Amino acid sequence: MTDATHAREPVVRVRGLTKAYGGRTVLNGIDLELAPGQIVGLMGDNGSGKTTLLKILAGLLADWEGDVRVAGHAPGPESKALVSFLPDASFLPDGQRPAESIAQYARFFDDFDADRARRMIDFFGLPGDRTLREMSKGMREKLQISLAMSRRARVYLLDEPISGVDPASRDVILRGIISNFEEDALMLMSTHLIQDVEAVVDSVVFLRGGEVLLQGPADALRETHGMGLDSLFRKVYAS
Repeated sequence: MTDATHAREPVVRVRGLTKAYGGRTVLNGIDLELAPGQIVGLMGDNGSGKTTLLKILAGLLADWEGDVRVAGHAPGPESKALVSFLPDASFLPDGQRPAESIAQYARFFDDFDADRARRMIDFFGLPGDRTLREMSKGMREKLQISLAMSRRARVYLLDEPISGVDPASRDVILRGIISNFEEDALMLMSTHLIQDVEAVVDSVVFLRGGEVLLQGPADALRETHGMGLDSLFRKVYAS
């Protein structure tokens, strides 16, 4: 991350964000400021609030407390137009082939770059004649990532993009993501696979129990604590 990143106005601002489900607090007073031009690792164990935070930033959840701004907008139609969200579950019809998925995205999103999507699909080596039903989990994940990363968005929210696929596929997926990331955008990528993403994240946010446990530039955290992010994650979560 360059010094210019720190000088940029945050594209995501969160103040006192609290969200509860059925009386159970999932996010508890979170504060965040995230500038564009970086990839941020949103790290935490299951139930830490990662997915809930991403869904609120994507404008998919209501009934939360606090103040949230995405590119200056409260979550809603204006912010949704600037955000590309990749959920952690399959969201495409099983009967679709890649070309049909591209056509669907082109209809839905004005900022969608169909040529970029085709290049990513070629990069991943996905078969154009197979339906999603006939694809492996890793293939489906690569197709969905190709679509999400082919929007020219201000903010990319990726929920566990490498979870559930083999280590070789994780590396290919990450290379595809990095090669198609707009340098003036912000990417917030949730994961519990710290070791796999450590080399690509510029900064990190550690969540535990709905609260920010630790956050900061990746290099600064490594230098301060004298260890890699995976070791630091294990240390702070064991304490």
